[in-house]
Amino acid sequence: MSTQPTTRPAVASGAFDLGGDLTVNRLGYGAMQLTGPGVWGEPRDPDEAVRVLRRAVELGVNFIDTADAYGPFVSEQLIRKALHPYADDLVIATKGGLTRPGPGDWRPNGRPEYLRRQVELSLRHLGLERIDLYQLHRIDPTVPLADQLGELARLQQEGKLRHVGVSEVTVEELKEARTHAEIVSVQNLYNLANRSAEDVLNYAEAENIAFIPWFPIATGELARPGGPLDAASKQHEASPSQLALAWLLRRSPVMLPIPGTSSVAHLEENTAAALVRLTDDEFSSLSDAV
Repeated sequence: MSTQPTTRPAVASGAFDLGGDLTVNRLGYGAMQLTGPGVWGEPRDPDEAVRVLRRAVELGVNFIDTADAYGPFVSEQLIRKALHPYADDLVIATKGGLTRPGPGDWRPNGRPEYLRRQVELSLRHLGLERIDLYQLHRIDPTVPLADQLGELARLQQEGKLRHVGVSEVTVEELKEARTHAEIVSVQNLYNLANRSAEDVLNYAEAENIAFIPWFPIATGELARPGGPLDAASKQHEASPSQLALAWLLRRSPVMLPIPGTSSVAHLEENTAAALVRLTDDEFSSLSDAV
């Protein structure tokens, strides 16, 4: 395992062409944790939230993931406050399709009129004329998928969305989604300790679809005292979280991890994971530890 010092470590994660025309550094930033408890309301320290976003860009992050449901809208508004006018290479992905009746409460709503309204609100809150990547946050089982993605495809044709993605889907759902719209990304729960979406990742890699793992630095029992991550972190002076992120980056060229935090110090630690280079043996050992 080796590291390379740099002032913009996210660049070391490598690049991916999202949708074939948007080049992003593969280690991004997820903006969910910028909100209050339960992903609800304003953060305890709004100034620190702004500092986190600005520091992320300084560290070479040019892919930021958010959603209208984070706050709701608090995360999007903080991104605009911190970073607008946006750098030419900054890609902001947002999501819609979940309503928020209260803290910790998430309910799918895929009605076409609702999705259209949320896109318009996200454009306003982010200060954009077109959203580079808009993802269906969850499939609403009460609405035909053709209607949900069909509305996003229409918004794309109108020039309000550049690319469309989906979140938390099976392989079959992803295949069906691609019959209704051009899908350039899939965002599923995936990390070193939980690889239940392995088949979705394999399909995405075969089709060159970006795979955005949420909850990417969960390590579970692997980081317990004496566990494989604990031992490796002591040997190589990298935290278990950094090793988990390095493993994700090594796992697939279509992988775009988006570790989130509300702390500048934690952000810097996470982003430095892009400098970690796992040997073949280390990658295999961590892969087999679960």
